[in-house]
Amino acid sequence: METRTAARLGVPVSEIGFGAWAIGGTWGEVSQQDAEAALNAALDAGVTFIDTADVYGAGRSEQIIGKVLSERGGERPFVATKAGRGGPNTPESYTRAYLEGCIDQSLANLRTDSLDLLQLHCPHPAVYYMPEVFGVLDDIVATGKLKRYGVSVEKVEEGLKAIEYPNVASVQIIYNIFRQRPARLFFREAEKKGVAIVARVPLASGLLTGKMSADSTFAADDHRTFNREGEAFDKGETFAGVPFDEGLAAVEALRPLVPADASMAAFALRWILMDPAVAVVIPGAKNADQALGNAAASDLPALSDETIAAVRAIYEERIGPHVDPRW
Repeated sequence: METRTAARLGVPVSEIGFGAWAIGGTWGEVSQQDAEAALNAALDAGVTFIDTADVYGAGRSEQIIGKVLSERGGERPFVATKAGRGGPNTPESYTRAYLEGCIDQSLANLRTDSLDLLQLHCPHPAVYYMPEVFGVLDDIVATGKLKRYGVSVEKVEEGLKAIEYPNVASVQIIYNIFRQRPARLFFREAEKKGVAIVARVPLASGLLTGKMSADSTFAADDHRTFNREGEAFDKGETFAGVPFDEGLAAVEALRPLVPADASMAAFALRWILMDPAVAVVIPGAKNADQALGNAAASDLPALSDETIAAVRAIYEERIGPHVDPRW
């Protein structure tokens, strides 16, 4: 497993991480046994970066991570969590008392005394223009409860504003074959400032595994059923905001570009890693086999310039018009 870092992050992390949204909830049922097996498989494969949030399963995701890491012992991997979506998510809600309450609960769930990274969880857009919120985070870092902080954003413009704050260590953003706009300007600015990019929704909610069809169905509690038009949270979090039928057609156009000895999922992850601004990509996994398949993408050879150009052409023709104007 290859590692990467960024100046503001300060430590190397595995380029393939473990996204722990699915083991918390809203991706259909994942048993405790499967969740623990998925995380253990990822760690055994060399993954050293885990991403979670306090609201994933109302703490379930964090609690599973805390349990697994305590049982494994030894050097802990880098664990990033998030705060801010458990309340009203209004600008006024981002007080020191609220943030410290979130942090204290995450510390308990994760069974640790200091968080490696706390990310504001897609906060209200006004928060990016409230330096006092980032000042509160600086104060909490000084207490030792928190080692560093970052933000998880929906829009490129939010990322550009966030990295104006000198102590923002990371920005998590949706970046994949179906969401290419972040690399045009934002990634280059983040690189200049040493900000780590955490690429989320890397497989477009499973579309880029190449395993879905027009007949695919999802459980009632799966966001791919209930959030296709943004009914519960930002539409871009589900299938990267791409209409399902358009995404399926684009996948078929991409399929001939996938090397014969690679899965489409691994190909999609390798494509993300071709940009040096990306510190870590965080695919989710609901079982051990998925976790191992994700980790294997680190071993794929670099994609050719011709392949990258072909992917870009498919995006610009089929996908960009659906997502570029909004995110």
